[in-house]
Amino acid sequence: MKITIIGTGYVGLVTGACLAELGNNVFCLDVDQRKIDMLNSGGIPIHEPGLADIVARNHAAGRLKFSTDVAASVAHGDIQFIAVGTPPDEDGSADLQYVLSAARNIGKHMTEFKVIVDKSTVPVGTADKVRAAIQSELAPRGSNTKFSVVSNPEFLKEGAAVEDFMRPDRIVIGCDKTLEGQQAHGLMKTLYAPFNRNHERTFWMDVRSAEFTKYAANAMLATRISFMNEMANLADKVGVDIEAVRHGIGSDPRIGYSFLYAGCGYGGSCFPKDVQALARTARDHDQELLILRAVEAVNNHQKHVLGKKIIAQFGENLTGRHFAIWGLAFKPNTDDMREASSRVLLRELIGRGASVAVYDPVAMPEARRVLALDFAESNEALSRIRFSDTSIGALQDADALAIVTEWKTFRSPDFDQVKSRLKTPIIFDGRNLFEPQIMADAGFEYHGIGRSVLTRA
Repeated sequence: MKITIIGTGYVGLVTGACLAELGNNVFCLDVDQRKIDMLNSGGIPIHEPGLADIVARNHAAGRLKFSTDVAASVAHGDIQFIAVGTPPDEDGSADLQYVLSAARNIGKHMTEFKVIVDKSTVPVGTADKVRAAIQSELAPRGSNTKFSVVSNPEFLKEGAAVEDFMRPDRIVIGCDKTLEGQQAHGLMKTLYAPFNRNHERTFWMDVRSAEFTKYAANAMLATRISFMNEMANLADKVGVDIEAVRHGIGSDPRIGYSFLYAGCGYGGSCFPKDVQALARTARDHDQELLILRAVEAVNNHQKHVLGKKIIAQFGENLTGRHFAIWGLAFKPNTDDMREASSRVLLRELIGRGASVAVYDPVAMPEARRVLALDFAESNEALSRIRFSDTSIGALQDADALAIVTEWKTFRSPDFDQVKSRLKTPIIFDGRNLFEPQIMADAGFEYHGIGRSVLTRA
């Protein structure tokens, strides 16, 4: 099939590359010439395991094209995926300017039936706005070209997006019941047929329900994380091991183990903005989502927990203190620094006079860019952040180590080396990578999240 993907960001590039891998002829459009030049020269703008190989293979085979030519992109695809960004607006709502701009471009150049798919995460009612935007371009030129707007939200985890796309646990598609909607239903069913050979994974529903499903899913996952973090904070106060609790409650099939890990807060491009956007949608309809308000408040608080533990250990004034940080990306297997907990910790430590050495296996280039913006008001503050080439190198003469991202490479370090490099053998583990008793036996003072239960001597 001929497919157009509008936007070569995280969702768009993964969607386009994976659909090309299945044999479709995919045209990827982006207004950023720099990004298109990078893709055409063999690079990719994001870090995602397995994606570079799929892009290179399908680009070389001619099934995957990258361009800034809007007219050509509209002419190419029978199905037009809108996969552009929907950043949070000042009031927390999703900013739809890029979605609606893409819709208007489709309407401006469309001459035959198209299925327009909202792949971006958008609030309920966006399909109506997309439909109106397209119609606003068709009407002035007297065109009665038919089209259908479909909702097909993505459920991709950064760091496992290719696997999630190629082996989905569900495919959600919202179509209307018009004749055009029935035509769209047929095209979407054909497109996703390869994913349904073993068993049916597609959930068909109305457009608004599909739009809502994405937000509800992310809100539920964020709620589980914040719930567990709140339990972990209480566990620290009452001498409970939150890991034991996680195993105890996760064994209940009604609860399960997923997204029950205590830590130093969630980040990334999805959970923070989607929780805010859903809460904003509720307020627009005179309803307060009290649980989501609490979820957001807990997460904002949780990002300060590591800093508070360090301050409790070393005092309010950290001038002259030096710390090592392992992990900068908001989660492993990505270089995404959006809403990353490391940024909050760095502002806390640097703001109190400390210097810091940081290391991340993948996110160092992006971290340099983002942290330069975070500390743009003070070159002196930025100068107190040293970017280390290795995890061990970051430890040299540090008063303590803080772990913020649970990269696998951090799980089994040479603890003798760690101890020899640190000035004091203290670890603040924001992702509970290690067992407190093992760390105590190895001679470390260990501070996890919800794991302050007394260890045996």
